[in-house]
Amino acid sequence: MEIGEAQKLSWENKNLKGFNTTDVAFEFGLLTAEVGEAFTAWRKGLPDLGEELADVFLYLTALAEMNGVDLDFEIARKIEKNAGRSYERNGHGALVRTSDA
Repeated sequence: MEIGEAQKLSWENKNLKGFNTTDVAFEFGLLTAEVGEAFTAWRKGLPDLGEELADVFLYLTALAEMNGVDLDFEIARKIEKNAGRSYERNGHGALVRTSDA
């Protein structure tokens, strides 16, 4: 399934079921909660990590839809941008961007 198709289907489901489609701040809060649930599933080795990560994605697509963002396009553009960047480790071992190429 393509990202754009998932975004469309997720949005249709939200509308059909009467979920939030207008309150962006609330949707960001729900996304944050889902990230926490995914982290807990990973930390505890629970079998539903994949489902929790899918929930994160679905809330993210809803936020994109609420804000008129074509997530498929933006992800492809960001991957291309990231591919041209260079990084080096600093004295603390953290990766620091050295170029945007």
